[in-house]
Amino acid sequence: MKILIAPNAFKGTLSALEAGEIIASELKIKYSKSEIEIHPIADGGDGTCELLGYSLNLSSRKIWSLDATGKPIIGTYYFEGAKAYIDVSNVSGLGHLDPNQLEIRVSSTYGTGLLIKHAIENGASEIILGLGGSATIDLGVGILQALGLFFLDENGRELIPFSYDLLFKVRHIQKSPKFPKVSFICVCDVRNTFKGTEGAIPVFGPQKGLKSEEIPSYEAQCDFLLNLLFKKNNLPFIDKIGFGAAGGISAGLSGFFNTKIEIGSSYFFKKTGLEKKLVSSDLIITGEGRYDNQSKSGKACFEILQLAKKNDKKIFLITSGEELTEHEFDQVLYLPALDFSVKGFKEKARKNLQQIAGCI
Repeated sequence: MKILIAPNAFKGTLSALEAGEIIASELKIKYSKSEIEIHPIADGGDGTCELLGYSLNLSSRKIWSLDATGKPIIGTYYFEGAKAYIDVSNVSGLGHLDPNQLEIRVSSTYGTGLLIKHAIENGASEIILGLGGSATIDLGVGILQALGLFFLDENGRELIPFSYDLLFKVRHIQKSPKFPKVSFICVCDVRNTFKGTEGAIPVFGPQKGLKSEEIPSYEAQCDFLLNLLFKKNNLPFIDKIGFGAAGGISAGLSGFFNTKIEIGSSYFFKKTGLEKKLVSSDLIITGEGRYDNQSKSGKACFEILQLAKKNDKKIFLITSGEELTEHEFDQVLYLPALDFSVKGFKEKARKNLQQIAGCI
C-alpha cells in the first residue's frame, strides 16, 4: 500500500512539514511494509513560499530586514532561476508580533519590500509573493517605498516608512528613475475584493488592530490612495477578487507592475505535482488545525479532497474543533482541544497528533 501524507499547517502549533513528519513516524511503525511519502500542502496562507522552497528544493537567501513595526528581523526568500519566492509573513507577519504590538496606523510592508529589492538586485525578474498572515493594511505602500516610490505630504515632504498615520498624510507620489521593472504573482488564500462589506478593512482590519469605529475613515482614505496610485500611471482602479488579501498588497502593486493573482491551493498543487503523486497512492491523509465551512472557500484540505474524489481515492482528515456533521472524507479523526494560554501547548499539540496518527 502507498500512503500519501499531505497535511496543511496546524495554525499556531505545527507547520505542515512538522505535522507530516509526526504522522509519518507513527504510520511507519504500524505499516512498516507500506510506501509512505510526505507532501505537505499550502493554500497561500502563512509560509506558502517557504513550503514551495522546501518542496521544489530551492536555494534560499537570508538578509536583515524589518518587521511590520520597523524592528530588525532576519528575512528569508527562495530562488528558482529568475524567480524569487517571498512570503509577506516572513518579516511583515502577524506571527512576529504580540497582540499589544498591533498598530495598524504604523505597520508597514516595507520589510517585505527590502526582501523584494534584494531579490531584484540579485537577478529576479518575477516575484512570487505569498500573501497570507500579514500584519498590515497598507495597500503595499511599504513595498512600493522600498522599491523607489516616494510618498509626499501636502507640503511635498517625503513620508518615512513606519510613520504614524502615513496613509492619511499622502497627497503626492513621485517615482524614482531607478524604479524596477518586475512582474508579480500574488498567491492568496482568500477571494475577498479590497472594497465592500467583505473587503480587506472590515473583515481583516480588526484582526490587525483596527478598531471598529475607525473602519469608515480608514476605508475612505484607502479609496483616495488607491485612486492616487493608479492615477500616477493614468489607470482606473478596478477592484478584483484577491485584492483584499494582505491588506490590499496586490491592489497597490497592480498600479505599477504586471501583477497576477493566483488562488493558493491550485497554484501550490500544480507547482509541486501533487495530483500525480495522489493518483499513484492508495490512501491520502490530510489535516489542518480547524476544518470548517470556511475551508470550502479554497483552503488546501478541501481542494485535496476534491482531487481525491475526482480520482476515486480514499482520504482521511485530521483536525480539531467541533465534529463535522457533513463532509465527504472517508474518515475524520478529531484532535483534542488545546488551551493556548497554557505554557507548552505546542508540545501538547505534537503529542495529540502522535496519538491520533497511531489510530489510523
